[in-house]
Amino acid sequence: MIWELGGRTLRFGDQIQIMGVLNATPDSFYDGGRYCEPRVAVERGLAMVEEGAAIVDIGGESSRPPMYGAAEAVSVAEECARVLPVVEGIRRQSDVPISVDTVKAEVASRALEAGADIINDISALRQDPAMAEVAARAKAPVVLMHRRGTAATMQQNTHYDDLPREVYAFLEERVHFAQSQGVGRVAVDPGLGFGKSPEGNLALLGMLERFLGLECPLVVGASRKSFIWKTLGLSVAESLEGSLAAAALAAEAGAHVLRVHDVAATLRAVRLVEAIRGQVPC
Repeated sequence: MIWELGGRTLRFGDQIQIMGVLNATPDSFYDGGRYCEPRVAVERGLAMVEEGAAIVDIGGESSRPPMYGAAEAVSVAEECARVLPVVEGIRRQSDVPISVDTVKAEVASRALEAGADIINDISALRQDPAMAEVAARAKAPVVLMHRRGTAATMQQNTHYDDLPREVYAFLEERVHFAQSQGVGRVAVDPGLGFGKSPEGNLALLGMLERFLGLECPLVVGASRKSFIWKTLGLSVAESLEGSLAAAALAAEAGAHVLRVHDVAATLRAVRLVEAIRGQVPC
């Protein structure tokens, strides 16, 4: 699987690709407020590239769960004001593929015009009816994520009769929908932390190989999420080691892209997993 992105190339399968999380927001659950100023956000994005990020994922609206307090509702104008200077700043200085984490078609469209390459839509093209058209017109790949409801409601019902089957069926339908709308390249994300219980997240993390059956790049985002640090009886600030364990497990399961906050540490962990997998048994 290869994505050609206007002179930039992403290859899936040979090595795991790291997607660095860059939140240009005041209220994201882990690093909210650190990168609100565009210059600081651009510096952080470029630093992640130096650390080995293959993709920089820029978001201007928090999707944190209600346990952290209600996320700020953001207008199109405000989200663009947060995201576009960062996209433009990174693009001026780097050829790294850039994804924009948004559920708004206008934000996605303007970010693509500013130099972004990929749309990361956590609503899987459901929240804004115009998003599929934007992606198809721009020939932009889309990451489709499983989530129940919205950021405000997603944790109100975390019961599933068959969690992996239901998530798989949802993503399969979304892939077919995207393709029917002319979106030629899609990746899938099972949505760890979005509408699942802590136990459900752990179970899903142990079943990731099932989603390879969708025959799309598999994106996994477990970094710093509450099911990790709650399981360990720690805080989000103390969740690096647990996040690395989740990343290594996802790598062993065959994930193609890991969406993480800690680029350098995660890359070291997964490259060792790849080295172990590549050895001929003695």
